[in-house]
Amino acid sequence: MARAYSAVATEGISFALSEEQKSIPDLARKFARDEIIPVAGQGFKIAMNAFDITRPLIGAAATGVARRAMEEAAKYSLERKTMDTEIFNHQAIAFMLADMAMGIESARMMVYRSAWMRDQGQRNTWHASIAKALASEVANKSAADAVQIFGGNGFNTDYPVEKLMRDAKIFQIYEGTSQIQRLIISHGLADMVKNGAESLGGL
Repeated sequence: MARAYSAVATEGISFALSEEQKSIPDLARKFARDEIIPVAGQGFKIAMNAFDITRPLIGAAATGVARRAMEEAAKYSLERKTMDTEIFNHQAIAFMLADMAMGIESARMMVYRSAWMRDQGQRNTWHASIAKALASEVANKSAADAVQIFGGNGFNTDYPVEKLMRDAKIFQIYEGTSQIQRLIISHGLADMVKNGAESLGGL
């Protein structure tokens, strides 16, 4: 949180990031020995374990962006008319909206499952990667299709979908790219087959 001032010089609070917070410094930071948690040499293991928590959260955020894109597109399609009918009635538009709904519900359930597994104390690494990758792909496709449904207005900043399309991209990148998630998923699947898992995917 950073301090800010309004136009009338009234001191207030803003939630803008400072320049330091927005940067990626290349200088080392010093920490006291007793600040190392829990012990030296365990950083990679701790980071990998943290992904089991953060990836479902990223999936949840991506699902939210996808849902907003679908809602905006559906609303617009029921208002915008071409050839004397709402564009919702055109099959090409209807199919895009249906694909959004299917993807969003699938992503939502995968996010719920991976989060539930973590809450139950079960290892959820594989499911967390699926949730993150699936929701990220759904968010990007839903946002892109929403822009398509809006047509020329899709790039107009008076409408929200152009920002949703920009917002969606980061989900495919941070906390492990979509390509990394696919490696984790495929290797996990191979391990299940090699180990004679009774049910692939732990279903």
